[in-house]
Amino acid sequence: MHLEEKRPEAKDELDAMVAEAVRNHFAYRAASKQREYRALLGRGRRSLAVGLAFLALCFLAGQALNQFVESPLAQLGRESLLIGGWVAMWRPLEIFLYDRWVVRRQEREYERLTHLRVHVDCPRV
Repeated sequence: MHLEEKRPEAKDELDAMVAEAVRNHFAYRAASKQREYRALLGRGRRSLAVGLAFLALCFLAGQALNQFVESPLAQLGRESLLIGGWVAMWRPLEIFLYDRWVVRRQEREYERLTHLRVHVDCPRV
């Protein structure tokens, strides 16, 4: 880092001060991403429970519809209910298969940046 303004601190003191600020910033961001990851997994578990319950309900309703009425229209209704149940599973699957890795990668990147070496170059007073 290069500063144009003159600073009264010694070079080592300035390096340490800026390095600590950088470490604290990225440690805060890493902790924030860790909280986001836990919240995402919690949301994923809740939406998975709801999605599975809805899928089971749609499957049972389709089976009941097919059992009482034997027609192509009943078959269409059964398949539509089944598709609707799988659509309800879209978000939980998206969270567990894709979204969680993005947040985890960002958290690891911020954690890696906490170990960044900092060198400040500025004129002395």
